[in-house]
Amino acid sequence: MNAPEKTFVRRRPRRALIVIGISALLAACGWLAGTRLSNGGDAIANYQFATVQRGDIEDVVTATGTLQPRDYVDVGAQVSGQLQKIHVKVGSEVKAGDLLAEIDPTVYLSKVDASRAQLRNQRAQLKEREAQLTLAQIQYRRQKALMAEDATTVESLQTSEAGLKSAEASLEALRAQIEQTESSLRGDTANLQYARVLAPMDGTVVSISARQGQTLNTNQQAPTILRVADLTTMTVQTQVSEADISRLRPGMQVYFTTLGSQNQRWYGKLDQIEPTPTTTNNVVLYNALFDAPNPDGRLMTNMTAQVFFIVAQAGDVLQIPVGALQQSARPPRGVGGERARSGERAGNGERPRGGERMGGMRPPRPDTAGAPTGDASAAPRPRRATVKVLGANGKLGERAVEIGVSNRVHAQVISGLEEGEKVVSGLVSQAQQIAQPANMRRSGMPPRL
Repeated sequence: MNAPEKTFVRRRPRRALIVIGISALLAACGWLAGTRLSNGGDAIANYQFATVQRGDIEDVVTATGTLQPRDYVDVGAQVSGQLQKIHVKVGSEVKAGDLLAEIDPTVYLSKVDASRAQLRNQRAQLKEREAQLTLAQIQYRRQKALMAEDATTVESLQTSEAGLKSAEASLEALRAQIEQTESSLRGDTANLQYARVLAPMDGTVVSISARQGQTLNTNQQAPTILRVADLTTMTVQTQVSEADISRLRPGMQVYFTTLGSQNQRWYGKLDQIEPTPTTTNNVVLYNALFDAPNPDGRLMTNMTAQVFFIVAQAGDVLQIPVGALQQSARPPRGVGGERARSGERAGNGERPRGGERMGGMRPPRPDTAGAPTGDASAAPRPRRATVKVLGANGKLGERAVEIGVSNRVHAQVISGLEEGEKVVSGLVSQAQQIAQPANMRRSGMPPRL
């Protein structure tokens, strides 16, 4: 009798474990069923929604640039000597012709004085030679008159004639010497004036590279004393990658911001794209230049600029997030072109050309090839896409829309949607689902962004 009682005691814990396992399984099934019922039996709670709203949209190419004065002159010394005095400092405003610096003029002043003295001596000799010429002319006329009366010899007439020609030649030679001395005097006077360094233009002294008391030697190199720049107009030199340079056109609108500018924008138009690139770390970059007015002087040399080239823009238009675009559909009637056809091929399962993908990854890049040069607001060709719209009955439905200007964040809606409608912009993560209020899950309301 004792053996059966021991067997009964051993089997009792196994039955308890089986009962506990069945109870846990039933509880899990009940929780899953309750969760499905609380979500309304549909997948709306698994989506993120965005509201169709109005705003401005821009498709831009971004680049980094530096600011430099558009007009500047490196003022150097044209004569050698000791730099005696610098009359300006960095930041001084100067006008054309203002005295900037002085070089020791002693040597050049002595040359000018010597040339002037030599010139006075030659001019005195000129008067003597002119008097000798006059005497030779008188003697020649006298001998010629006497010869007519047969009162002199032929030899005397020939001697007077030779003396006249010699006096004329001597006078011409002296006049040439005087011209040479005058030319040397002008050169010496110019060198003396170059000892006073004058401002070649209106502007601001932005740098001084020489020091007072320094000896300048122009025979070995052209020494630079300082730089004068016109800061009222600055040139922005940007480096654009080879992937984006084809989207730029001279004359297109551009704006930039600087560090600490408090979101202030400076606007301009693209002036030039240099054809020769520079390569940095195997990256090919092209220089794009444009000017920006600087009347208040807030823009300074070597400032870093964040530049935005406006490829296309639209103001006060309907827009949705790029993540709401699903797939390309057939292009609208009357809108052709290879890019529209490439979107149609993408809808048939083929990969679009140029890496243009939908499905919330990247919108189609607007085609501005047919737009007028420099028209930054030219609308790109409309494209077709599909979005999921939350209807008034709380159900999702697909709808074809036309999109225009787009960037990496938003896309312009030309037709197919109304302001205030809600479209699917993505999926809700598991953490977001847990964080949603219970009453929102039970009511089936879409989660807020």
